[in-house]
Amino acid sequence: MMKQFRLDQLADSIFAIVMTILVFEIRVPEFTGVVTNGVLVHSLINMYPLFLSYLLSFSLIFTYWRSHHFIASVLAKNIDTKFANLNGVFFFLVGLVPFSSHFLGTYISARTSTIFFAINIILIGFSLFAMRNYAIKSHTIENAPFTKEENDHAKMHILFPVISAFLAIAVSFVSIKLAIVLFTLAILFNLSSRGTLFVFFFLNIFKKKNN
Repeated sequence: MMKQFRLDQLADSIFAIVMTILVFEIRVPEFTGVVTNGVLVHSLINMYPLFLSYLLSFSLIFTYWRSHHFIASVLAKNIDTKFANLNGVFFFLVGLVPFSSHFLGTYISARTSTIFFAINIILIGFSLFAMRNYAIKSHTIENAPFTKEENDHAKMHILFPVISAFLAIAVSFVSIKLAIVLFTLAILFNLSSRGTLFVFFFLNIFKKKNN
């Protein structure tokens, strides 16, 4: 059986490095000759896509770190080789975020960069979902007790950004700005402690109407 604390250390190190690299992708503008305050302000305004992609990606990575910590350190009381391998896939995809983020920030009006960023989110979400499912269903991993409602809400936290990313891909063929809004809503949803409550509230209303 593998040591769980080693996986925790690896996870924290990877997330810390990735979150730091994100800001390294924002370069200070360079000029020749005398630079006025007006020029500097204008250059900062022109860099808003990079700052926006940094904000989105940092928030995204933070929510994934939080979800991973819960699954690997709270839900799972121990780990095995397959669980570690699923973590490896997850870390690989998380490590791609600085590139997909910078790609989006540099070409924020392009459909290709928007779709690439969305695919990165989708793959991370699927790998995290697979990790949670395996931790629950594995015969070798002991879980902390949880209710069906808690499990449903946890799955919604993972899948909502995935659904939003799929919608963002579809919407990007009509409006890139609306696709960016969907990314933002997905992140705000996961940062909110009441996000899943609203989703299940409306889902229950919908079910009652159909019945």
